[in-house]
Amino acid sequence: MRFLRCSSVLPVLMIPVSIACVGANSNLPALDVAKNIDLSQYTGLWYEIAKYPVSFEQGCVNVTAEYTLRDDGTIRVLNTCGQEGGESRTIEGFATVGSDEPTKLTVYFFWPFGAPYWILEVGDDYEYAVVGDPSRTYFWILSRTPQLDDATYQSILARMPDWGYDPARLELMPQGV
Repeated sequence: MRFLRCSSVLPVLMIPVSIACVGANSNLPALDVAKNIDLSQYTGLWYEIAKYPVSFEQGCVNVTAEYTLRDDGTIRVLNTCGQEGGESRTIEGFATVGSDEPTKLTVYFFWPFGAPYWILEVGDDYEYAVVGDPSRTYFWILSRTPQLDDATYQSILARMPDWGYDPARLELMPQGV
């Protein structure tokens, strides 16, 4: 593995994995996160619907993330990047849960380097989730199914500026390819 500069990311899969230098930009307003999330309901399989472009997902289709609660209070993270032609690659890591705000997680794929994974919003039935980070470098829209209904998607797009994100930067993730 090669070491990367702080402005780079590891060429792996989903979930922010920049090298411990992703932090809140002092010029940005505070990023509000979801409240009263039940992490046991959040765990399970998620399909990536859209994201900000990231080099570690270049060429990926059918991206999923699976989260599993561990006995030690951390969360197992298994990301899968499908490749056209049927093959896929995976990476496994773990997330720690913030003590003050359980929706502010830190994800680790290469210990001790972690990156913020903040749950900004979830649907009433945990049918979708919106994830970002305080620097506004990363943004994901996730769904429990390979497609997200258009009304929900458009509603998330309309709220992105409130979180300090630009909806024009979003890329759709091909699912079912």
